[in-house]
Amino acid sequence: MPGWHENLNDLVADGSMHMAGILQEQHPQRTLLFHQWKQMDWPLLVDGLNRLQVKVVPLHILIDAQGVVVAVNPRADAVRKFVGENPATGVRGSAKTVSFKAATGSALERADAAYLAGELNQAIAGYGKLADATPEQGIPRFRLGVALRRRFEQQGAAADFSAAVQAWKAALDRDPNQYIWRRRIQQFGPRLDKPYPFYDWVDLARKDIAARGEQAVKLAVEPRGAEISRPARALEQAPDALSPDPDGRILRDEGFIRVSSMVVNDTQGRPNGRVHVQLDPVAARQAHWNNEAEPLRMWLDLPSGWNSDQLLLEHAPPAHATSGETRTLEFELQWPAALKPGTHTLPAYLLYNVCEDVDGTCLYRRQDLTVQVVIPEARE
Repeated sequence: MPGWHENLNDLVADGSMHMAGILQEQHPQRTLLFHQWKQMDWPLLVDGLNRLQVKVVPLHILIDAQGVVVAVNPRADAVRKFVGENPATGVRGSAKTVSFKAATGSALERADAAYLAGELNQAIAGYGKLADATPEQGIPRFRLGVALRRRFEQQGAAADFSAAVQAWKAALDRDPNQYIWRRRIQQFGPRLDKPYPFYDWVDLARKDIAARGEQAVKLAVEPRGAEISRPARALEQAPDALSPDPDGRILRDEGFIRVSSMVVNDTQGRPNGRVHVQLDPVAARQAHWNNEAEPLRMWLDLPSGWNSDQLLLEHAPPAHATSGETRTLEFELQWPAALKPGTHTLPAYLLYNVCEDVDGTCLYRRQDLTVQVVIPEARE
C-alpha cells in the first residue's frame, strides 16, 4: 500500500492504528522479499487462491477496535478523523459496515484445504471435478490454475504450465472484469498486454538489502522472461538473421531432448502472444548439455503476415563444460488479425549439442517443432 499508508505512519508509531496487508500473489517468498526490501514492520498475508474474491487492488479497509469493517478505501484524512473520534478503547465506529462473503461449498473448501496443505494432486483433482460440475463458475478454474502452476514450479512438467494458463483463461472468460485473474495471465503473457513489469524490482531489492548488510530472502522460484519484461506499445522489429540450417542437413535428435511449447495469448483478444519453449534432457537416456561448443539456437520460419521480435534465438550456456538443467526460450509473436478461430501452427527448429550418457559421445543435433497458436471462438 505505498503512498496511502505513508501519510499515516505517525498513527502506527504511537499505537493508535495497526497495519496488516493481504496480497493476491502466487509466490509467497517474493512477497517476503518485497516486505524486507521496503522494511515494512507490519505483517503481510498471502491469498494466492483469491479466497477473498476481490476483483481489484489495492483495497484499503478500515476496521475498528471491535473488528467491524467501517470503511473501504477511505481517504487518509478520513482515517485520521475516525481514529481521533474512536480511540482504541472499545468504542465501535458508526460508519456503515462492509463484509466479504467467503467462498462456500464443501467441495471447494476441501480442495482449498488440500492446496494449503501442499497436497497438490488432491487439490488439482478436486478443483477439476468442481470445474466440470459448475461450467459457468470461474472460481474453481482460477484455483485449478494456481495449483497447476505451483506443481509446475515444483516438478517442472510443461503440461502443467500450459494447463494452468488454460484454466486461468477459462476463469477470465467467465468473469472478464476479474482484475486478479487477468493479471495472473498477463504475468506470463506478451509485452503488448502488460500493464507494468511484474518483478523487475527483484534485482534492485537484493542490491539494496545487501547494501544494508542483510541477507535477502531466498526465492523458491526466480522470476524470468515475461515476469520481468517491460510493457511495449508495439512489437519490436526482429533483427536481420540467417537460418543456421536452411537445407535441414543437421541430423535429427533421436530422443535425447524433450521439447514443449505453449503460447500465452493477449487477454484482450488482440492477435499477439508470448511463446514459452521448454527443453528437458531425457533422464532415462542420461542426456545432458555440452556447453563447450555452439550455443543452443532456435530458428522461426515465420509464415507470411506473421511477425516476431526475434527470428534467431540463442541460449547462453553455463560456464561449466556439461550440465543437465531445463532450458527455456521466450519470444513475442504476432499473427494476422484475420486468422479464423482454431489452431494455427508456426514452424521452427532447434539446434543444440547434447551428450547421450555420462561419458558418452556428444552430438550436434536438430529438432523440428511446431508452435501451436489457438484462436478461441467468440463466446456468446
